[in-house]
Amino acid sequence: MSRFSTDGIDPAWKQEFDAFFETPEGRGLLAFLSEREAQAVIYPPDPYRVFRLTTPEKVRVVILGQDPYHGPGQAMGMAFSVPAMLRKLPPSLKNIFKELALEGEGEHGAVGDLTDWVKQGVLLMNATLTVEEGRPQSHAGRGWETLTDRLIERVLAEKNPLVFMLWGAAAQKKREHIEKLAAADVLILSCNHPSPLSARRPPAPFIGCGHFRKANEWLQAHGAEPVVWVREAFELL
Repeated sequence: MSRFSTDGIDPAWKQEFDAFFETPEGRGLLAFLSEREAQAVIYPPDPYRVFRLTTPEKVRVVILGQDPYHGPGQAMGMAFSVPAMLRKLPPSLKNIFKELALEGEGEHGAVGDLTDWVKQGVLLMNATLTVEEGRPQSHAGRGWETLTDRLIERVLAEKNPLVFMLWGAAAQKKREHIEKLAAADVLILSCNHPSPLSARRPPAPFIGCGHFRKANEWLQAHGAEPVVWVREAFELL
């Protein structure tokens, strides 16, 4: 089965994927991906993994990044997450854990698999769902952004209290689209990407952004459960 098959995705997501891939832009994206697969290593192995683990009605936080990690063994189909066995964490993920500690959420540890967040309703999605090895943003502008717009629309259609964290310029391009469609119970938080290249730079440094705390305070104020960002090791056994 092709890695770009939508089989196994929750039906609510699958409807959006299939409708997009029937458009000229969607067919063009699939043709591009097929061509590039013959010439380059493409990550992640399963670009749709996050859509197999959650459903639109369960989503309460959307964390939007740029595109997947472009190094071997890192990207796993959930933005910013890496496989549990990977011991050398990407710098962006290290900064995410550093921010969690600064906000008083606790020390996350050395495991970078964020599946627990997804199971709590955190949609970890990049604006672009694939990338070529060693070439960040190599698949930007090919159509993924249109699909991820559709997926955002699908989440907003549930009309649940919803927090968006837009990290970096690529994610922040979604802001206008979200604001146009959002109901009253939506909070949009923006800052620089957690990459070391931008995490501490103005105008909106990632380090010190307070997004995790702000998200939980807002969710609780709107009658929703907070996200447990850091669990004790024994809770994960």
